[in-house]
Amino acid sequence: MNEIHERLATLEARIAGLEAERAIRKTFTRYMALCDVPASALESESLGALFAEDAIWEGVGTHYAQTFGRSVGRATIVAMLSQYLPPTPHFTTNVHFVTSETIHVDGARATGRWIMMQASGYVDGRAELIGARLEVHFAPAANGQDWLIVHFRTERMFDAPWSVNPRADLPAPQQEKA
Repeated sequence: MNEIHERLATLEARIAGLEAERAIRKTFTRYMALCDVPASALESESLGALFAEDAIWEGVGTHYAQTFGRSVGRATIVAMLSQYLPPTPHFTTNVHFVTSETIHVDGARATGRWIMMQASGYVDGRAELIGARLEVHFAPAANGQDWLIVHFRTERMFDAPWSVNPRADLPAPQQEKA
């Protein structure tokens, strides 16, 4: 009988780990989607709901430490991110793609790592591709089902210029006269 209980406990732990990974992935992908431009949030959905009250968001490395610095606290993080999202004019388009995912769950703590490609078009007409390394720490939310971001770290690995196809809902750029 002890062997059955041990096997059940092992299976329950494995299922809990898989459910935690799924919830972490859901939080992370909602964060990325809400940072896309244009983006649309579901009713009552917000970036702030994805972060712990005392969360940290920071840029690390030569470029991002200076560009983003370190923000502490949910409200401060949302205020910082809002500088880049509508209605603030910054991006005309901004899309995040992530790959090379690893998620490690250790009880009530978890770490996810991704490589992100960000394709951005800016209101000033510039456009660039950015490659970044992300390391994100998570903890379970009070509801016991969701996981929240407690520490988000991003480090730019490279960037390159690119061309953005014009969107149909924006006016066409003016041609210069020869």
